[in-house]
Amino acid sequence: MRAASWGAVFTGALVLSGAALTVPSASAAETGVVIEKVSVNGGKSIVLGTSRTEKFTISATVSDDSGISQNLAFLQIDREKGDDYWSFHGEPTCTAVSSTTSTCKLTVQLEKDIDLPRNTLAGPWNVYVQFKAKDGDYYGGDWGTHPVKRRGTVSVDASPEPVSKGKAITVTGKLARANWDKYVYAGYTGQSVRLQFRPAGSDTYTTVKTVTSDSTGRLKTTVTASKDGYWRWNFAGTATTSAAKATGDFVDVR
Repeated sequence: MRAASWGAVFTGALVLSGAALTVPSASAAETGVVIEKVSVNGGKSIVLGTSRTEKFTISATVSDDSGISQNLAFLQIDREKGDDYWSFHGEPTCTAVSSTTSTCKLTVQLEKDIDLPRNTLAGPWNVYVQFKAKDGDYYGGDWGTHPVKRRGTVSVDASPEPVSKGKAITVTGKLARANWDKYVYAGYTGQSVRLQFRPAGSDTYTTVKTVTSDSTGRLKTTVTASKDGYWRWNFAGTATTSAAKATGDFVDVR
């Protein structure tokens, strides 16, 4: 028996711009309904933590020579992998911007009583759009993919503070990511994380070295103290986990 998880239906309106979709080459024009643009989360990855307070939007600009009907308008983002399936979907609010073209927008607001997807579903999700024109023309089909990621976090601690010039500074931290199955943050192992330094009075961080997180997500290395400044860990992210930067930890060098 296939174990399935379903998202709830959401509606709303919020203007979006940008696009990060992998858009199919086939046009919807042969149906009479033309999908001019689709945008998910303003072009940025959808990143979900464990608090279930995130919000994102899906929008589409659609046209037909007779105009677009609110009837049968539908937007969805979903993924299936093995026995796991999840969908966020709903009927968008469509606003006519001309006699032929409408902008349709759906807002998805997570709530504490709505479960999260399974960990296995992090990655590229399918985007589905469906619209009907006032003269009966219809289009429904997949419209590319969009990344949905587990939220990454990273901490930092540099010591001792203060430290004598030329002495060793030990920089530690932990790389973690949201575990959607258990609603906790767990160590992210075997990942490359950059140690970066910003001198006092500067706005620019420079990478000093790269360290791999251990079997619990811990990070540790030593550097030589040369000047006052801030140390941080910077994780670039992966296909399933968002990027994360620690707030710089200041070390006074004397």
